[in-house]
Amino acid sequence: QVQLVESGGGLVQAGGSLRLSCVASGLTFSWYVMAWFRQAPGKEREFVAAISWSGGNTSYADSVKGRFTISRDNAKNTVYLQMNSLKPEDTAVYYCAARVGDVLDWQRSSYDYWGQGTQVTVSS
Repeated sequence: QVQLVESGGGLVQAGGSLRLSCVASGLTFSWYVMAWFRQAPGKEREFVAAISWSGGNTSYADSVKGRFTISRDNAKNTVYLQMNSLKPEDTAVYYCAARVGDVLDWQRSSYDYWGQGTQVTVSS
């Protein structure tokens, strides 16, 4: 059974930083593109960042470029999202997702597995 478990969310002031983690089990982690999505209240779930199986290729939404960094440790079956210079508009539930292959897709429907999410709240 595949499980993706996120952690690291919380309440932070604008300008602060958080590091999210997602631990995967039940799959061959290095076969999967890993991604982060987020969903704010009343809004659609949106793409944040993705990383290839090797970590050599990454993709970011324009809204987070230069502030967020996605990385992975295949030995630990873990993907990270380092979030700096946080803004109130970054407030959302952040989800980890996995898709087999090596295409960095921004579309939700392309991902096979999802975590339960972790709440990030940025106060102004």
